[in-house]
Amino acid sequence: MTAAAEGVVPPGRVFSVTALTQSIRKNLLSNNAKLADVWIEGEISGNKIYSSGHRYFALKDANATISCVLFAFNVGACDEGFRAALRQGESSVDGLKVQAQGELDLNMSRGQYSFKVKRLRIAGQGDKMAAFNALKAKLEAEGLNKLDHPNLRRPLPFLPHRIAIVTSPSGAVIHDMCTVLTRRFPNLEIRLFPVKVQGEGAVTEIVGGIEFFNTSAWVPDVLIVGRGGGSVEDLWAFNEEPVVRAVAASRIPVISAVGHESDTTLCDYVADLRAGTPSIAAERAVPVKAELVARVQELSARLEKAPQQAYESLAQHIDDLSFRLGAHLKEVAAVFERRLQRVALRLDPAMASAYQRAESRLKTAAAGLRHLSPYGVLERGYSITLNAEGRVVRGVDGLAPGTRLMTRLADGTATSVVETISREGAA
Repeated sequence: MTAAAEGVVPPGRVFSVTALTQSIRKNLLSNNAKLADVWIEGEISGNKIYSSGHRYFALKDANATISCVLFAFNVGACDEGFRAALRQGESSVDGLKVQAQGELDLNMSRGQYSFKVKRLRIAGQGDKMAAFNALKAKLEAEGLNKLDHPNLRRPLPFLPHRIAIVTSPSGAVIHDMCTVLTRRFPNLEIRLFPVKVQGEGAVTEIVGGIEFFNTSAWVPDVLIVGRGGGSVEDLWAFNEEPVVRAVAASRIPVISAVGHESDTTLCDYVADLRAGTPSIAAERAVPVKAELVARVQELSARLEKAPQQAYESLAQHIDDLSFRLGAHLKEVAAVFERRLQRVALRLDPAMASAYQRAESRLKTAAAGLRHLSPYGVLERGYSITLNAEGRVVRGVDGLAPGTRLMTRLADGTATSVVETISREGAA
């Protein structure tokens, strides 16, 4: 029996992992001119940039995938078309068909080989990217592009009660969304339509979930369609026309929550709201109940205080007006007082002059009255004779001897008795 048959390994045939990896790197890679400086062609997928500035992505064709790294110091050696795509956003290069020059390398710690890119140029648009852009242009022409035209979006309900979700039943996505939803508004109704989100059959199942909720007797207020992050290929079901059409045709407002913030799918373009992640979709779907309750309590308290505040404000306003009115009245009174003083200064001489004129006229009138008065006649030597009844005796008619008469003189009266009567002109 040989040593090999007995399980005995010949000396020198046992390698450490490090030794074997170093041997592969030395003999297969370093000494192989065909692999030292080559050009490869494929479509970029899963492009990511790190804080160092290095970019990691995969190049794919129909049958194979190879991991690639483009170090920050080699970006300048890439053609302008690729650099222009990078300026639009790191995810914008996903799906581009490129040709890359570099060398194959083996990572010792992970035991994985990768392609170190030294130069890169765009070779054209990949098949998937071409399909993406063609369908996007069609959606734009049909007026279904809501992402670039926010006025086309339907508003989400302010207080939804029923939330429908179309996503995978496994993984962190559904758990995270339910956690966020119930934390923000505990008494929601949440229903899941479980689907595959990638691979064979995913498109049919996603379309079926959207159509189910649009025809269900249980009518949701909001529909969330999405999945977690992944490569372009992982997310591709949400770029397929049947899924995109189902989202666009939904009678229920739809939130698209596919991948991460940097990922954009055609479902994002036709949905009523694009959320960067599934968790963000849950946050945008419902408000925080505690915040609403606090706001209602605040408004209620303000409403209760409103009459008192209005009364205090009105009282303050009245006090202010009263103060201003009092000041104004004092000012007006002062003005009138100054005017009266000026009038009084002019009035005193005028009144004295008027008094003198009136006194003069009064004296003149008194003199006239005295001249016309019967008593004035008496002073000139005349007298007035009155009978017993006090009537003026104007003639001898009615007199008879013995009649008592009273004569009024200027300085007194005298009583007499008629003895005889004679008429003027009698013999």
